[in-house]
Amino acid sequence: MVRLQQQSFSIIMVVLITKEVNSIKRNIKGNEFEFKKRYGQNFLADENIINKIVKKSNVKEDSVVIEIGVGSGNLTKKLAGVAKNVIGYEIDASLENIINDNLNSFSNVEIIYDDFLNRNIIDDLSKYEYTHIYVVANLPYYITTPIITKLIDENINIEQMTIMVQKEVGDRLNASPGHKEYNSLTIFINYYFEVSKLFEVSRNAFVPKPNVDSAIIQLKKRENKHHLNDEKTFFKLVRDSFRYKRKTLKNNLKDYDLEKVSNTLKEYDLDLNVRAEQLTIEQFVKIANNL
Repeated sequence: MVRLQQQSFSIIMVVLITKEVNSIKRNIKGNEFEFKKRYGQNFLADENIINKIVKKSNVKEDSVVIEIGVGSGNLTKKLAGVAKNVIGYEIDASLENIINDNLNSFSNVEIIYDDFLNRNIIDDLSKYEYTHIYVVANLPYYITTPIITKLIDENINIEQMTIMVQKEVGDRLNASPGHKEYNSLTIFINYYFEVSKLFEVSRNAFVPKPNVDSAIIQLKKRENKHHLNDEKTFFKLVRDSFRYKRKTLKNNLKDYDLEKVSNTLKEYDLDLNVRAEQLTIEQFVKIANNL
């Protein structure tokens, strides 16, 4: 009986997703829109997933939400229902009619048709009054890292990001020391944010269907970051340590004062033959501060 109930539920879900996919396809066809591979366009069509993303994002009423990659505006519409204002960035201006069809009943949404990476976000936010800033987005997978890096570098007081990324990227950002996905990007992001993987999303939830599955990850701003004497020294050390992942710190850090590195490692019962992926962010911080 349980198995029959599960099968019935699965069939219902497939039917619902198919209806949502067909609805998007009709809207796209009606507006004579063509997907562009260069922008990595895959529109999320599963309304249950969209609702789950919005719920998990915990957006407060007095907040402004930044969305990068508006697409057809399905997520934007849900965000507009819970946030004070939504600023959406969409590089493809040919989506304007489709987005307008989806959002014409909302007065609290601004869509900026431009490359997000070229924007001055602080200027874009300057016209709004808000208490909290959130980022909620289905990020274009081909520029996920540059987008996150820009959000950090612009020094915006973002409280939390709830973003969809390629599953492998989500695993990387959420990896622990010793895991094969653990790398310099993991440490870079985890220095600024507490990272958690919320759930995975099947490729079948998109139009058109991508070749990969996705994951929703959440980045919460660290209130108490690790104390660093010099951030530039720290991030350079991390990058250099992972330069050749299969090599040890002794080989990757030849241009450093290896005696100082070695003395710090000894505090953790480690030596220069350790690989970068075995070190925690706290250990990298300690090495950087002792250089």
